[in-house]
Amino acid sequence: MLLEKGLIRVGLPIPAQAEFKLIGVDDPYGFASKKELSLFRRPIPTTNLRFITGIMSDGRESFAPFGTFPILASNTVAQNARALFEDLKHQANSATTGHAQGKALTNAQQRDIVNFELNLVTAQIYDRGAGKLTAKGARGGPEYLANQEFYVTINDVLGADLETGVFDPKAMTLYDAWTNSKNPQRAAVARGAALFNDTRIEITGVGGLNDDLGVPLIFGSCTSCHDSPNVGNHSVALPIDIGLTDEAFRTPDMPLYTLKNLTTGAVRKTTDPGRALLTGKWNDIGKFKGPVLRGLAARAPYFHNGLAADLGAVVDFYNTRFDAGFTEDEKDDLIAFLRTL
Repeated sequence: MLLEKGLIRVGLPIPAQAEFKLIGVDDPYGFASKKELSLFRRPIPTTNLRFITGIMSDGRESFAPFGTFPILASNTVAQNARALFEDLKHQANSATTGHAQGKALTNAQQRDIVNFELNLVTAQIYDRGAGKLTAKGARGGPEYLANQEFYVTINDVLGADLETGVFDPKAMTLYDAWTNSKNPQRAAVARGAALFNDTRIEITGVGGLNDDLGVPLIFGSCTSCHDSPNVGNHSVALPIDIGLTDEAFRTPDMPLYTLKNLTTGAVRKTTDPGRALLTGKWNDIGKFKGPVLRGLAARAPYFHNGLAADLGAVVDFYNTRFDAGFTEDEKDDLIAFLRTL
């Protein structure tokens, strides 16, 4: 799992007061049980951390008792800055005492680590087709990213932006200068960015979005979930379920868990209950946070469980999942854009 998909095993129990129970386990490794579910997840990037709104794919380092302070849309900017800093300190100490099997860090050591982490910025600098990603007025690369404005709620799709109260779907503006480029590769990147911003998609069946809002159908775009300007994650903590852990996408190397709702008797099969292992809530099964998209080309395979081997598979997944109707040429343009982030 590590060598083929870049997946790390995580062991977590079902919370004692959960709204569901485990009634079936199909684990190819014969390890998982009611005591500890065996989960396989991709490591989270350790750069561009000042843009994140939850630490770890399930947000557990920003969720007590795993972390310290939640990052909330209702917080002030200062409160969220403190929450992120304290959660990263907690993560650094946990990694040292856990993974490294070392002694607990002092508070000063934790602060030094987090100050270092928060000043790491990575982004693609060069593309083999388009060339230098700052050429002809483009704003790719880490230098522009290091100066990118961000605060929790910025450009939130639900209008929670603390400063403007407005959502602008044109969240990716890095390559606007290439819109009419005579270089075919640069023009493809610009077209891909426009598709990412503008293509209307019928968003249905997304746990944490459609159900929480009570809106069965949302006409959105890629930036409805990737709304942070020129960053690509969601600007508020929004763990969602797009079906990545459903039985239909299970591969033979993944465990499969059968869960039963204690109140309704409903049954669901999943390869990873996700945030539900923190909250114990039935409606949180399969929910994960979206990642920062910068530096994407170097991070295959994709999704928290490595389901997509390459960027083409990512585009195909969304094209099928939301019936987006992208043509083969449009898929190529989207890939060209994503590859430059």
